[in-house]
This record gives sequence, C-alpha cells and structure tokens, in this order.
Amino acid sequence: MSYIAVDIGATNIRVATGSSDGLHEKRSELTETGKGADGVSQQIIRLIGDVKDGNPESIGIGSIGPIDLETGKITNTPNYPFNYIPVTQPLEDHFGIKTKLVNDCAAAVLGEQRFGAGKGYSNIVYVTISTGIGGGAIVDNHLLQGKDGNAPEIGHITIDAYSDIKCGCGSYGHWEAYASGSNIPRFALKLMKASWRKSLIANLISGDLNQLTSKTIYDAAKQSDEVALGVVTEIGKINAAGFANITNLFDPEIITVGGSIALNNPRLVLDPIRENIDKHLINRKPEIKVTPLGGDAVLIGALALAMRV
Repeated sequence: MSYIAVDIGATNIRVATGSSDGLHEKRSELTETGKGADGVSQQIIRLIGDVKDGNPESIGIGSIGPIDLETGKITNTPNYPFNYIPVTQPLEDHFGIKTKLVNDCAAAVLGEQRFGAGKGYSNIVYVTISTGIGGGAIVDNHLLQGKDGNAPEIGHITIDAYSDIKCGCGSYGHWEAYASGSNIPRFALKLMKASWRKSLIANLISGDLNQLTSKTIYDAAKQSDEVALGVVTEIGKINAAGFANITNLFDPEIITVGGSIALNNPRLVLDPIRENIDKHLINRKPEIKVTPLGGDAVLIGALALAMRV
C-alpha cells in the first residue's frame, strides 16, 4: 500500500510518497503565501500530483499550528498572513481519499514510534528545539491532541513566573523565551553583558550584535570559547528544567529530540540536560536521545499518520 505524507512548515511545504518501509519520493517548495489561504491547499495538491504514483490509500499531514482538528484547518497561525487555511477538505475533494491533519510534533512522535527510536515503547515524547520549542506525546499508546489538536504546547511551560523575559506569544518566563533558536540571542546578551567583546563571538559577528544568532553562539562553543560555553551551559539548565517538567507530566520511557538546534549541536544540547535534569525530577528519568529521523521527523510522522487513517 502507498500513502501520501505532507509537512506544512513555517517556510516550506514538503510532500512525499511512502509505504510501510518508509518515505519514497519527496518534493519541497517555499510556501506560496501570495495566492491567498486557498492557494496553500492548491500548492499541496500540485506537489502531491508531482510525486503521486498509482492510487494512495490516504493522506497524512503534520502542520504548524494552531490547528482545528474538527474542521481540518490551520487557524490564526503567526507564520502565514491568513486567519484560516483549509487543508483536509480541499485535499479530500480533489483526491477522493481520507485525509488527516495533526500538529507537526504530534506527527513527529507518531513517526518516532513507528519508524524511529520509539519502536516498542508505549510512552514517548518528541521535543523539537528549533526556531521555537514544541512537543508531541504518546501516553499509554494514545496520541495526546487536546480539544483542538494543539496539545502539548511544551514550549510555553513557564520556567520562571517572575521573569522579565518575554516570549514571542506575549507572556513572560516561558521555556521558549529562553532556549528557542529565535530567542537564544536575546537571552545570551543578558548572560554575557559585555563579556562577548573579549570572546570568539565578537570575531564571528564582526563586532556587530545585530549579527548575533544561535548558530554563532553554538559555533563559538564548539571551538571551546569560554563565554559561549557559559551561555550554552545556562541554556542547558533551562532545557533540563523543561525536560524534567515533561517527565513529571507524562512519565515517558523515552524522550527524543529534533529540530535544527539539537540536530546541529547534539552534544552541546543534550549533555547539559542529562547533567542537570535529576535535580528537578520526581518520576524516573527516561532515556533521552537525538531522533534518528533527522530533519524528516514530521514528514515521516505524517506517513505514520496516513497509515493510521
């Protein structure tokens, strides 16, 4: 049997064919946001047409959120200039096959259980540390989705109720405000103060703080720069608290980690978590490892979803 997998990201749309042995042919394009909300589904339809061979059984979609499970739409996402983006209905109307939409990290954790490090486990959490921080959870073999399909929003766990660090969502003290790719530079500046001027970071950004990125900090840390390593260690302590919260909430057997920050810096991300998580734990510590699915975690998860439709 063949299936269609779709990954709707903040910047790109990716589609693939697949079967029980994994992904086959893939396509990726920048999202065409200039053609209106309906243009997104039409772009997906066109890309599926490029890869579809024969008669697939169903379509699985992992998408940025927020989503509405009941209507099969993306709703009020900050990533696109539309309030509502219809997804499942246009695809079902066009292809005449069942189509299922879930949050991207919900898809990823399904992929982890079916094809990745979660094989054989009934309690799994997938965490992405990238531009933002997100998560998907399977508890007692049940995918957690919530009333609208947006659970669990782990990036918006409050790490510090008295924090003056503002998250992109508008609240203060959220995990994502400290340790996501888009917010690490701001947190790093608070930690470094003026010390960055005497570090390798200053050379990497040519003395211009407007050029400071998460990549800059991790690249300097890889070269044993003390200032950068200090920042990475503090970020790791925040991540350890976040991972402990996940463990205390869901009691997983394994937590797998994806997203560009983790995939590109596995040791620098995971070592501080493992070193600091115990001080926050009530439940037994799970196995923590980088996902073997790499950058295809959501797309592979969409395939696993299609196989369940």
